Amino acid sequence: MNSLTEKILAGDKRAIGRAISAVEDSRPEAVDLLKELFPHTGKALVIGITGAPGAGKSTLVDRLAAYHRAAGQRVGIVAIDPSSPFTGGALLGDRIRMQTMATDPGIFIRSMASRGHLGGVARATVDAVAILDAAGYNEVIVETVGVGQDEIDIVKTADVTVVVLVPGMGDGVQAMKAGIMEIGDVFVINKADRDGVLRTQRELELLLSISERPDGWKARIVKTVATDNSGTDTLAAAITDYEAFLRSHREQSISRRARVAEHRIIELLRNRLLETAVTRGLSEGELREFATDVAERRRDPYTVVDEIMARLGI
Repeated sequence: MNSLTEKILAGDKRAIGRAISAVEDSRPEAVDLLKELFPHTGKALVIGITGAPGAGKSTLVDRLAAYHRAAGQRVGIVAIDPSSPFTGGALLGDRIRMQTMATDPGIFIRSMASRGHLGGVARATVDAVAILDAAGYNEVIVETVGVGQDEIDIVKTADVTVVVLVPGMGDGVQAMKAGIMEIGDVFVINKADRDGVLRTQRELELLLSISERPDGWKARIVKTVATDNSGTDTLAAAITDYEAFLRSHREQSISRRARVAEHRIIELLRNRLLETAVTRGLSEGELREFATDVAERRRDPYTVVDEIMARLGI
């Protein structure tokens, strides 16, 4: 076990930050580090917070983290931000809206750039969560980028998925279109002091009544006003209820984790094969040449891919 691994297991924040940076940058040492940390994972409750932009996800995360800290829990936060088109970095930096918690020794906050990855989460999110899990954080909260109708990848990362909606934005219909009704374990109607909250609640109740889940869980609907810290305790209780449901339905819980692991294996395999194809199947500058040929209709992309695969012996 190398010294960085030991420091992470001891909860050293600087070591955790270095490890997450290594994972984000796909450095060679990252894979060995993750292999060492993996046996120490599986203890944290991973809470995914997703929803449309402006729904108040960041404020809700802030309140939820403060609630768990008051109960003596250590909380890790991974906030996925849009990528800068120039640097590839996270546009919102270190979460200026969560600065009140930044000095708390029991909280670790990390912004990660989506870097063009669809589904609301960054490519390295799962690995960042694993690092925080191994470091002994009791809860790890993942806030998605909030791009609208393509947020369902969070279910491949989180144990509990919380969907945040806002009255008067037609969120019920949008949730149904996005497939969010299938992944939401807890639904939060935030900004519940606005007009239209009862209508949104009725829409949600109707949608939930016609979309029965195979595991038998009845998704909770919680109303909050995050700016006033209203409803945070009810949200925390709903999350705890689902955690208890998973414990009491062990086979379903294992099946869900197995599906998540299956997605992860396929994703890692896809990334590794793509990297191999680019580094071994193409010489320098050849990809651009192929692309130019395809753009000018001299060759078709299917034949190009066949040629690259043949070079790899596949």
